[in-house]
Parts: sequence; C-alpha cells; structure tokens
Amino acid sequence: MAISRRKLLVGTGVGAGVIAVGGGATLLSDGLPSDPDTLLRIDALPSDDPTPGWFHTSQKRQPQPPLNGDAEAPWVVIGGGFTGLAAARQVALNFPNDQVILVEAQQVGFGTSGRNAGFLIDVPHDIGAPDYIGDQKIARNILHLNQTGQRILHDLVEQYDITGAQLRHVGKYQAAVEDSGIAVLEAYHGGLQKLGQPATLIDGKDLPDHIGTKFYRKALYTPGTMLAQPSGLVKGLADHLPENVTLYEDTPITAVEYEPQIVLHHPTGRIIARKLVLANNAFGTHFGFLQHRIIPIFTYGSLTRPLTKAEQDSIGGKDFWGVIPADPFGTTLRRTHDNRILVRNSFTFNEDGRHKPNATAKFRQSHRLSFERRFPTLKDVEFNYTWGGGLGMSRNGSSFFGELRKNVYGSLGCNGLGTVRGTAMGTLLADWLAGKHHELIDFLLAMETPSFNPPDPFLTMGVNFTLRQGMASAGLEA
Repeated sequence: MAISRRKLLVGTGVGAGVIAVGGGATLLSDGLPSDPDTLLRIDALPSDDPTPGWFHTSQKRQPQPPLNGDAEAPWVVIGGGFTGLAAARQVALNFPNDQVILVEAQQVGFGTSGRNAGFLIDVPHDIGAPDYIGDQKIARNILHLNQTGQRILHDLVEQYDITGAQLRHVGKYQAAVEDSGIAVLEAYHGGLQKLGQPATLIDGKDLPDHIGTKFYRKALYTPGTMLAQPSGLVKGLADHLPENVTLYEDTPITAVEYEPQIVLHHPTGRIIARKLVLANNAFGTHFGFLQHRIIPIFTYGSLTRPLTKAEQDSIGGKDFWGVIPADPFGTTLRRTHDNRILVRNSFTFNEDGRHKPNATAKFRQSHRLSFERRFPTLKDVEFNYTWGGGLGMSRNGSSFFGELRKNVYGSLGCNGLGTVRGTAMGTLLADWLAGKHHELIDFLLAMETPSFNPPDPFLTMGVNFTLRQGMASAGLEA
C-alpha cells in the first residue's frame, strides 16, 4: 500500500543533450547507441570545491579506479556516502551469491559525506514543535533510528579498527547566547525529559571548563552523541566492504534507461543492472524521481591549523568536544582529535547541487568573525581549509524510503542527518529488499513523503529569502 502510493507520487522525465545517429537511435558521449524514447540524460553531475578540510586531514588512501568499459551486476548502488555504503554492504550480506556494484561520481570522502561537521546525534530535534520533540511516538522511532545508525557505525569501526574515523562517544553541547536561544534550550530540555533521555543544562560560567570559551550563556549537554572525522570514517568504511561489492570511484553516471532494462551510462561505457538503489541524496532528483521535492542547500565550514600547546592552554576546556547552535542558522563548533577548531555556518541555495566557485572565499570571512568572537585569544590562528557541502532538504523534513519504480529503490533526502540516519536507512532498505521485517522499516515506509516545492521563480526567491532572513536573525548565535 505504502509502496504503490509512493510510485504515484514520484515524477519521471526525459533529458536532452544526445546526438542523433539515424534509425531512431542516439549516440552518447560514451559512444554507445541508445533509444531516445527511454533515455534520461543526467543534467547535473556532482562537483564540489577542492578544499574540504576533513578530506585533506584524514588518512590517505588509494581510491578504487573508475570503471573502464561495460559491467553488469544484479545490484547497482549509486552514491558512495553513508547511505550508499550502508546499502551496498547490507545488500551484499543479504545476497551473498550476488555481485553488487557501488558507483561514486567523485572519490569516497570527498563529497557530502566527508563535508559535514561529524556529529552522530542520537536524540530527535523537531524545531517545529514547542518542546522540540513533538509527537512522542514519532520521536521514539526517530531516536531508535538514529541509535541504530550509531550502533552500526560504532560496530564497523570496532570490527575493522578504523582509527581514521576518530570516533568518540563524548556527547554534544547545544549552546546559546541570545535570550531566544536560551528559551530553545529550556524547551528542548523539557522535551527530552518527557522522552526519558538524559540532558543537563550548564550555566555559562561553567562552560569554559567544557569547551574553552566564555562566549555562551548556557548550554544543553546530551551524552548520547558520537563525534567523528567524517571523511576518515567513510574512507574506512569504503575500504572494508564485503568481497562481493565492487566499488568504482570517479565514475559519474551521465544517463540512464529504465526500460526495457536498467542501463546506466558513464563516460567510457555502460552498467546493466537488474535492480538499482539510488543513495545519492539530492542528485536522485536528476534521475527522474522526487522532482521538485528535495532542495539542495549548501553550508560552509573552516578548519584551523593545529593549535600549539600554548594556544591550547590559553583556552582550556576538554581536548575533544562539539557544539551545535540553539538557533538553526547559528555556528557549529568542533575541537578535533588533532587540536584544530572547526567553524561551520552560512547557507546558500545551489539549485543544481553543485558548489558555487566564489562562496568559500565569501564565507571564510564570516567564519573568521564567528571564530574570533568565541576565541579572542586565538585571533592569530589562521584557517587551513574552507569548504562547502550539500544537504538534501525537504520542506516538511521528510526523507524518501522505498520503491521509486519497478526494480528501482531509493533512500533520498537526508535533511542534514546523513551520518546516522543515512546509515540506518541504507541498511534497512537492503533488509526490506531481502524480505526482512523490522518495526523501523514499517515506520519508514509509512512516513510522509517529501512535499512538493513551488515552481520557479517562486522557489528560488522563497528559499533565498528564508536563508538570508535566518542568517540575519541569528544575531550573536551566528
């Protein structure tokens, strides 16, 4: 029932950009003929800026080579981030006699999964509810889902000794300086108490012993969060896939056919699949599904050089921590395992899901201001890296999970929760495809699909206005 409803909700489309060769056929850039009536040209390929700090400071690895020529497999998964890695792994474990191809357009750890702030958060956080919890039944399912993702990642890190992940179970601080932010923390504290989750309010005078800054007036500490080096984590996961998974990196899919069989075109050939899993977040919309439902939003981070011993002593606090803002448009902070400080804030609407060339230079200045407000004694500490990273957002906060069309399945729309939520949903999608039953699978299949967005120019105008207004109203939280 839920599956058929989803099939009615998704859109399909036919792209352009192919070259006619006569006889009703077309010729793609890979030199292979294709039927123009069934071909969908992918009109935007992943493209991120070259300076992601997590990627360049994580362990070096030898990426898997691109696919050269043709390939065929019962299962193909597109997207080498948290969701795709989880889906490919679990499909391979559930179907040990089947070969699984995992395709990543860039290098693993270079794209979105390696560009977030590295928080693996357990507790739900519904900013639309007065207590930030909302419906308790839904909240408990979200808590279970997030904790499932945490457990999967923790167990894999332990099993394969992925030291580059720098995974630590240290909790998180949600901090505020404005009155509005303090009200958020107090409301959220009450909501977590109703949910039976541990949380502690910490007064500003005590925060320097925790996070090394006197900037904040209050914080809410929740102990269940894990912190990781996100690029190091996904690199490690990619290097320990089951033997029946073949990973191809730097292999963008340029076109796709769904009938009479699934054919994926790439720059030097084709991949033929019996079943296809889309785990490529906002780029799933370029494959003909969930069109006008997922909004590509970019946020930006800067990472300092490692602090000297004297600089570490000047701020004090714990040697490893993470702070998220009370205001959704505020600043996220991390102190990393190698004694760097991460500053993350500012947002843009990138319509095609690709980076904007001048954005990092612009927002580097915003990061500098936020950093020096919080750590005035570190004003001479420069940033080594500044980068942007994409989020797949929906207006109603929902993701997609299930069947997109016959033999095509998806887990799409991370809504900024791709680390744990993507891991759990990719794993559960593979279990559902194997006929396994789980209460979380029922929850995901029954959840509301991402809502429709208004057409352009109204969407672009509305999103840009919301982002500008949110960043401006964040005040000192920014």
